[in-house]
Amino acid sequence: MGPETLESKQKQAIADILKVYPEKAAKNREKHLGVDSPEGVKGACDKTKSNKQTVPGVMSQRGCAYAGSKGVVWGPIKDMIHISHGPVGCGQYSRAGRRNYYIGTTGIDTFVTMNFTTDFTEKDIVFGGDTKLKKALTEIDALFPLNNGISIQSECPIGLIGDDIHAVARVHKKESDKPTIAVSCEGFRGVSQSLGHHIANDMIRDEVMPDTSARKDFESTPYDVSIIGDYNIGGDAWASRILLEEMGLRVIAQWSGDASYKELTIAPKAKLNLLHCYRSMNYISRHMEQEFGIPWMEYNFFGPSKTTESLRKIAEFFGPEIQEKTEAVIAKYTKMTDEVIAKYKPKLEGKTVMLYVGGLRPRHVIGAYEDLGMEIIGTGYEFGHGDDYKRTKEDIARSTLIYDDVNEYELEQFVKALKPDLVASGVKEKYVFQKMGLPFRQMHSWDYSGPYHGYDAFAIFAKDMDLAMNSPVWTHNVAPWDKEIGA
Repeated sequence: MGPETLESKQKQAIADILKVYPEKAAKNREKHLGVDSPEGVKGACDKTKSNKQTVPGVMSQRGCAYAGSKGVVWGPIKDMIHISHGPVGCGQYSRAGRRNYYIGTTGIDTFVTMNFTTDFTEKDIVFGGDTKLKKALTEIDALFPLNNGISIQSECPIGLIGDDIHAVARVHKKESDKPTIAVSCEGFRGVSQSLGHHIANDMIRDEVMPDTSARKDFESTPYDVSIIGDYNIGGDAWASRILLEEMGLRVIAQWSGDASYKELTIAPKAKLNLLHCYRSMNYISRHMEQEFGIPWMEYNFFGPSKTTESLRKIAEFFGPEIQEKTEAVIAKYTKMTDEVIAKYKPKLEGKTVMLYVGGLRPRHVIGAYEDLGMEIIGTGYEFGHGDDYKRTKEDIARSTLIYDDVNEYELEQFVKALKPDLVASGVKEKYVFQKMGLPFRQMHSWDYSGPYHGYDAFAIFAKDMDLAMNSPVWTHNVAPWDKEIGA
């Protein structure tokens, strides 16, 4: 498909969608949609509106502030207990869905996949839940004495009824002598889960960073780094850690997949913070740079091209000795990744992909697909900010449809108009497109596969894309546009 034809189709798809909306809604949504290309001097990635309130009455795929705090930042910290203060549903929905792998004995010294909740009823809404929360915290310490702290994650009703969770936390911290951190991350705050990330980062800044107890006896080396914004989905952080340690670095903390409370407290001892998910953790990275003088660097371990580029950038920071070891690591894995590409690229080359994900993936995974010869023709963020889109500009290689906070109707219409060979998005979209006869990969938690970070993981990624694209099941399920033309 030629770039001019593709660009015209993309622009026409936007125009067709906007015609359906009432005038005011169309004017609003027009700001969130566009087409960009590497040649565009001031394209959609520069102008697309983001981090704005979703149009009322339109189904959005965004998460809430509670999801950003409990589900993303705090929840994977394995040796702390994260209690959802409010009705049972939010805690249950956010429990274990992201596959944040961890090492430990669940229920003894690690608690990630367990659901702790104050289980609000109507009575608690009317009379308040402070007493119930205090009782729950006491029960937690009695039942799980090896916990290394508790975070209180507030759900929507808490902000509405005015429970003072911070006062309860202060009392319990004094009585138990353990970290007890209240996070006011009610779901209705902000316009998406992005504010939840920010609130969670701020509480780590205010409550965890001042804890210097573990730093006193910590022995530093010149090559200490922290992995920031990797949630170990399917083992991603472990795969990343292997590469970093092979090149001669020492990973002293992972934030927050497979992380312990102690790791968070010793992170200010790092010589460099390596930031994977910019959207969720740039706040604490900037704070540690300002407060402790620790520089931070974004990296991308999706696909061999971006992994190699990132390893060299990291190595350059540490100098010739690490650079030499890094080149040996790259050489070690190049033969394997070349064989993976040789096996799968002939099956996947020229296939088109539309992405719609949260966090960093709408731009970070582009390189991995391109290593397999696949083309990204559409991408967008559920809760991205303007700087996310400006970074995306650097990664697009052709005319690309850009959509922010795209709703189900828009995404379906875009897919019908552009007819991609693969849609890569979240679990809420998965079955819609599979029923349409389209291959789909769930790119929030890897469709129960993974890891996808690093060289070894690229083999898993390539295999998964091949299985999705070339499964014989699609011969039994015809896409709507094929039915329309009698195929």
